[in-house]
Amino acid sequence: MTHPRPHTQTYWLEHAWLDSFVEPGVAVEVADGRISAVRTGIDSPPPGAEILRGLTLPGLANAHSHAFHRALRGTVQVGSGTFWTWREVMYATADRLTPETYHALARAVYAEMALAGITCVGEFHYVHHAPGGTPYADPNAMGEALIDAAAEAGIRITLLDTAYISSGFGQPPNTHQLRFSDGSADAWAERCSVLKDRDHLRIGAAIHSVRAVPARQLATVARWAEERRAPLHVHLSEQTAENDACRAAHGCTPTRLLADHGVLGPRTTGVHNTHLTDEDIALLGDSTTGTCMCPTTERDLADGIGPAAALQKAGSPLSVGSDSHAVIDLLEEARAMELNERLRTRTRGHWTAAALLRAASAGGHAALGWDDAGTIETGALADLTTIALDSVRTAGPLPRLGAETAVFAATAADVRHTIVAGRHVVRDGVHTLVPDVPQALAQAVEALRA
Repeated sequence: MTHPRPHTQTYWLEHAWLDSFVEPGVAVEVADGRISAVRTGIDSPPPGAEILRGLTLPGLANAHSHAFHRALRGTVQVGSGTFWTWREVMYATADRLTPETYHALARAVYAEMALAGITCVGEFHYVHHAPGGTPYADPNAMGEALIDAAAEAGIRITLLDTAYISSGFGQPPNTHQLRFSDGSADAWAERCSVLKDRDHLRIGAAIHSVRAVPARQLATVARWAEERRAPLHVHLSEQTAENDACRAAHGCTPTRLLADHGVLGPRTTGVHNTHLTDEDIALLGDSTTGTCMCPTTERDLADGIGPAAALQKAGSPLSVGSDSHAVIDLLEEARAMELNERLRTRTRGHWTAAALLRAASAGGHAALGWDDAGTIETGALADLTTIALDSVRTAGPLPRLGAETAVFAATAADVRHTIVAGRHVVRDGVHTLVPDVPQALAQAVEALRA
């Protein structure tokens, strides 16, 4: 019996960010989707190598996504309001989703992410059932739609299947939330236990929030994730109203409630972590619970500025996400962490550019259960993102300052190539699998509006 020859390819990187410095002339050899060798000091492309002009980074990881929120872009920025008024518009969009329309929208959204240099997404998935709460014939039809969409868009996905049981402390789901709820954490665990990892897929868990999962059921979700050594994410203290309601119901902050029920730990990531006490920060840091900041959404929804610098100093690893997709640009998310901290403190230089890039690459991959991605080194998954250094935004700075240029000057529009498992998904700014991403987005959003 003959075996197929492994797929091999050599890429020549004009400039490469190798975790803490930029190196010119790097040859990256790929075999079967992984980096098999990294050779520096290669002044010219080896014969047969694919040339990546610009600055090549490890693939970017979008650690927090709600794909269907992309349909709200440009429609919820008009007029005044709060997170809670925005939420009603979001619910109306969720009500119109079907497995077919969700697949079409997510495929286009994930293709947009690939164009932005994102090679892996963490999808915080809670729209599980048909309107009214009736399960589909396949109880995981909505999750499978997202999994297939990511494959067709050419990126990796961690499906963070989300437990969403109640509308508030002691309150049943409202009409909109019925399709989010499995009725109990045990029923949630039974449904999502059917889902299994695949080449492009990791299955993780999520607690929507402490108001959406009763305290006595938090441990069920945490135990499910622990048994599978799967990532566990939770929206945490995004709004002061959630903190106030938690104190009224349980006499403590959401962070303390999660700690008391065994939710915190190195495979757990708190999303937003905006309105925290000093004790909360210590609890997260001491348990090495991660922090996923989503600055473009947090400012769009007027959530506030989370204490990212204090959290990292306390021991909480950082990642970033585009969340509601008001913007899909992880360079902007990374940049905004630093700029937000400058606004808060009126001082500069809270993170190096390299540290911010790590949050957008290795940090995000680790939070999503892909510990073998997010670096350009032998053995890592061959996921790469190349940024142009000759656009109107990036021209001028010295190439050795490429990390600074990427974080503080470049945008998603400067992504030239996106490579996943050693194969081009985006080549010269064009998606190779979804021919017309703007049209796909427009059609998918229009289908929901109709």
